[in-house]
Amino acid sequence: MEMENNQLCLCGVIETDPALDHEVFGENFYRLEIRVPRLSGAHDLLPVTISERLMNSQIKPGVRIGISGQLRSYNKVMGGAGRLLLTAFAQQLLAPDEMENPNLIHLTGAICKPPAFRTTPFGREITDLMLAVNRAFGKSDYIPCIAWGRTARYAATLNVGDRLEVQGRFQSRDYQKQMPDGTVINRVALEVSLSRLTCLKDARADAAAPVILEKPPVNDQPVQ
Repeated sequence: MEMENNQLCLCGVIETDPALDHEVFGENFYRLEIRVPRLSGAHDLLPVTISERLMNSQIKPGVRIGISGQLRSYNKVMGGAGRLLLTAFAQQLLAPDEMENPNLIHLTGAICKPPAFRTTPFGREITDLMLAVNRAFGKSDYIPCIAWGRTARYAATLNVGDRLEVQGRFQSRDYQKQMPDGTVINRVALEVSLSRLTCLKDARADAAAPVILEKPPVNDQPVQ
């Protein structure tokens, strides 16, 4: 049965050729990137994982595509350290012209690390959240989210274990990270930018709540 606590719809132009990413029980999964427009005129470059069952001759660079599915997370060792990575997991292909919003995500899950509130050098108030979202077969996805302004101030008052229902967009963001030896490297942050947040106070004792890790996945993606 489809889980309604993790729903994602994206529409954009394919930027990269599909590349074989992994295999599960004999089924091949491919990775590609799509460029999704924002209202501001900017774009997000977002990774998509798609099964061979959905592949067709139109899955190629330059083609506009619509997908629905889920936002998935996984850990990958990079540079000797584990990093939390995100991908849009396509479950269905959609007609792009029928999609009103090219980038929309709904999540319901539990806060699994203390919210981090701060003000950027440009004076913007933000709060980083890590949301644990149930997946089928007893698994969970760990989704970094970012709240802004008044929503950020409210999110900063929440606690680990609080269950949230959120809406927003899956976004990419370039940033620079200074390494211990003083060198600076360019990285891309993937996260959910929140437009709506509701705390489900009455659902905290829900038996289906995700397991909260003692050490949540690392997500070292600062906002400038």
